[in-house]
Amino acid sequence: MNTMFWDDISLVKKIYGRALEQVCETYELTRMELDILLFLDNNREYDTATAIVEHRGFSKSHVSIALKELEAAGLIKRTFLRDNRKTAHLELLLKADEIILAGRRAQKDFFNTLFRGLSEEERQTAKVVFGKIADNIRNTQWEKERS
Repeated sequence: MNTMFWDDISLVKKIYGRALEQVCETYELTRMELDILLFLDNNREYDTATAIVEHRGFSKSHVSIALKELEAAGLIKRTFLRDNRKTAHLELLLKADEIILAGRRAQKDFFNTLFRGLSEEERQTAKVVFGKIADNIRNTQWEKERS
């Protein structure tokens, strides 16, 4: 496969970062903090630091630091279940709603730009193809060793 494909993937990631940059600046958040807020909002069932690390591939230390900052800013709350005092479950607070909305708008604008000129059928095909590529990556020996 042409190496341009990988350059293009890198460019998409860079442009996505730029799309979220304004939200981060406006709300004085790091990119990690915004990513965690958006992840928690989109994946309510994955409400622990461990789940964030596993599903997003972030380092434990970076997630830990970001969660402390988000909690101090009043954007999330940690709660513990009665039968498990070790695992903190993360809850988004109302104060995070405006930030999440802004993040979603930035994501939507990014994806509209990315898929501009594609028919709905082409968009669906792209989702299927990229989903299969992502599955292949997740199932490589290298990725299994990393976990």
